[in-house]
Amino acid sequence: MLIKYGFNIEIDIWQETTILTALDIEPGRISDIIVEHPFAATSVASVQPYTDGFGNICRRIYGLPGTVSMSLEGVVHDAGKPDPIAHDAEQVPISMLPVEALPFLLASRYCETELLNDIAWSNFGAVHGGWARVQAICDFVHDRLTFSYPNARATRTALEAYNERTGVCRDFTHLAVALCRCMNIPARYCNGYLGDIGVPADPAPMDFNAWFEAYVGGRWYTFDARHNIPRIGRILVARGRDAMDIPMIHTFGPHALRKFKVITEEIHDSVYAMAAE
Repeated sequence: MLIKYGFNIEIDIWQETTILTALDIEPGRISDIIVEHPFAATSVASVQPYTDGFGNICRRIYGLPGTVSMSLEGVVHDAGKPDPIAHDAEQVPISMLPVEALPFLLASRYCETELLNDIAWSNFGAVHGGWARVQAICDFVHDRLTFSYPNARATRTALEAYNERTGVCRDFTHLAVALCRCMNIPARYCNGYLGDIGVPADPAPMDFNAWFEAYVGGRWYTFDARHNIPRIGRILVARGRDAMDIPMIHTFGPHALRKFKVITEEIHDSVYAMAAE
């Protein structure tokens, strides 16, 4: 399967401003990229790629006053298989976890485990099995929260999402991640592309998506509390403890969003061949 991906984002700034981005496909999928038009930016003095502490590909951009435009487009090969399921994956004792998984047990900016601990244990303490426990958390979050773009708020935490019972994909993910950590299951926040492949088309404009990975059965597995079904064609961009670690765009100064377009769609070989000519 071939998936076309990309973005075209414009922001207005009123002074010279440093901008950090996490918008490139994660390093593990680079070998799957068939073709990619390089990252392009206008109204900038410099663009410096770097790798952050979580292994994500990022950029430091020095933007000039005016409209800063950022774009990228490519085609990636995907196996076309849904997210894997492993019902028999057991929870790994903390003493046996790889040390790199340990930070994903701790509270973070948007995942207040210390405030959700009693809620988690009262709801999932009797659930046995690592996979079963994470899936029970996904079911709980999926049923408790109502997806609503109008109610989106950049500062909403996991506890606030639990209490307000509404949010967008990042809120579903933060709450699920926090509840997993309360149950001593490492969980990390993910964002990236997820097109309407194998599911009815969503009439809302395409956007980046958030989901999470939980460490059970000796490896990381993908879970999605918002959609709560295995999906086809995920393209991971970045991983972190929560959205604070991996904002797709972070500016060190005020900005206003002028344009935001995201592309994620399956294309056929013939269409790709015509576009490549």
